[in-house]
Amino acid sequence: MTTQDYRQASYDVWQKMAAGWDRDRRWMWERSRAVGEWMVDALDPEPGQTILELAAGIGDTGFLAAARAGDEGKLLCTDFAPKMVEASRKESQRIGLRNVEHRELDAEHMDLPDDSVDGVLCRWGYMLVADPAAAFRETRRVLRDGGALVFSVFGAPQENPWASVPAQKLVEQTGGPPPDPRAPGIFAMADPGTTSSLVEAAGFEVERMEDVPFTWPFADFDGYWRFLIELAGALAPRIAALSEEDRSAYRLRLEEGVEAYRGESGYEIPALTQNTLAR
Repeated sequence: MTTQDYRQASYDVWQKMAAGWDRDRRWMWERSRAVGEWMVDALDPEPGQTILELAAGIGDTGFLAAARAGDEGKLLCTDFAPKMVEASRKESQRIGLRNVEHRELDAEHMDLPDDSVDGVLCRWGYMLVADPAAAFRETRRVLRDGGALVFSVFGAPQENPWASVPAQKLVEQTGGPPPDPRAPGIFAMADPGTTSSLVEAAGFEVERMEDVPFTWPFADFDGYWRFLIELAGALAPRIAALSEEDRSAYRLRLEEGVEAYRGESGYEIPALTQNTLAR
């Protein structure tokens, strides 16, 4: 897949995912709020500051920062998928935030002036862009001297069976090659050394890096299956591309694969992110 093909495929995926993320935003936030709260605490926005959120999706992490920046400050809530931007816009209006500007923005090519923001947030975005080095350079360009960059990426596959088990079972089902760990994707920045190298090459210094664990809960396997096909990004189109027969076989294979995470009240499937503060 060429870089341009990847960008188009990623755009298409997140346009499709927007409705599910918007619908299930409260569930998504409650389960992963430790990630977003760590990020905003590390950023520590001050009243009057301008905060940029990249790959904001439905916007919940940035909305915490907007509240701290106050009416005299501003949150630039951005995403490259227009339907995500629209979902975040509707929510900020619903909860009465008056200091949020929503816009479509490509993290690799930002239509923003140099030294124009005081802080940057990016939850689960840099690992998915086609060229993370370019995105970090752009972030450095638009961030004022001394400003903080706080971002989150997913950790090692073994710490994130909610995503690694479905990917592994898909390879087993199709007989295809495993994903290239160097390609953009959920585990592209799972290695802390890779993350540090990218950040430092863009001119930042890592101040803090910390693992933040949480779990995705599901009452039954149907709930987990719906999560994968409606919320889990790039896995969804790969599952949809299976024939009906292969999809049924894959579902059975996957259910066996996550059996270890099933208890009396349903499934509790672990997740772990790597959160970073840099300046």
